[in-house]
Amino acid sequence: MILITGGAGFIGSNVAATLAERGVALAVCDRLRQDDKWHNLARVALRELIAPEALAEWLAGQAAEVEAVVHMGAISSTTETDADLIIAVNFRLSQLLWRWCAANGKPFIYASSAATYGDGAQGFDDEGSPAALARLRPLNAYGWSKHLFDRWVAELLARQAPRPPQWVGLKFFNVYGPNEYHKGGMRSVVAQKYPLAAAERPVTLFRSYRADVPDGGQRRDFVYVRDCAEVVAWLLEHRQVSGLFNLGSGTARSFEELARALCAALGRPARLEYVDMPPAVRAHYQYFTQARMERLRAAGYTRAFTSLEEGVRDYVQRYLSQPDPYR
Repeated sequence: MILITGGAGFIGSNVAATLAERGVALAVCDRLRQDDKWHNLARVALRELIAPEALAEWLAGQAAEVEAVVHMGAISSTTETDADLIIAVNFRLSQLLWRWCAANGKPFIYASSAATYGDGAQGFDDEGSPAALARLRPLNAYGWSKHLFDRWVAELLARQAPRPPQWVGLKFFNVYGPNEYHKGGMRSVVAQKYPLAAAERPVTLFRSYRADVPDGGQRRDFVYVRDCAEVVAWLLEHRQVSGLFNLGSGTARSFEELARALCAALGRPARLEYVDMPPAVRAHYQYFTQARMERLRAAGYTRAFTSLEEGVRDYVQRYLSQPDPYR
């Protein structure tokens, strides 16, 4: 049985679906609340569904049953301001799970984030040494909490402290795809702009405030969530692979290209409109992200990543435009 924390969330539920398709028995730890988040797991058979506050007690009796832990659970909002809450969920829970996996000899795969790179001034190299990580400056509490755990892991490894037999941190870049609908304003641009494109209204994008970047020319590394789930599944099948790895497509694409791919997936001409960026966003805006993928490739992962056009088309036609958009 594989335990997935945050298994009802966006990336976690896609990991659950991918593993379930392979016949893996699953336990999920998550909080469903009163929204439609439960739909993310409606097609997945589960052996256990654990409330986060009950996780530590549940784990105490599961050493013989749990084969590995995939830790996707987190407060992922980049606008969350309660730093104490963020640390409790994103850092201390991660420490608890690392220690449990180390003590019980279980593989541990966890979600880090490209938000750890801050404004990108130090580049996007996923070197995991304490010295390399010390150079990074995240821009928000969410990114800092993920970075704090990456650094904690690096220091433990440097001291040769107890560790899980396999450990992997994944620095997710701009992930998009099915089951993100509960994320509100934190949904991908594809999901947020789909209603405009479907209604044949102009797709709005932020203006650029840099002379060397045209409106709509801001670029991100957009990665389809299916690719992320496939990487996690591959890691669980290759227990000899450990390390901190970027997880993006490896190619930066512009928001204009994304908007055009969205309209093309609907068979509509692209109508784009540029709007002012809110001042609070403008102060810390990233104009470019691109994952360096050499380390994951060197570790043996050879599968091609989905192109932006193919991923957006699949998302729109198989999910967003359907009565049931869930995976």
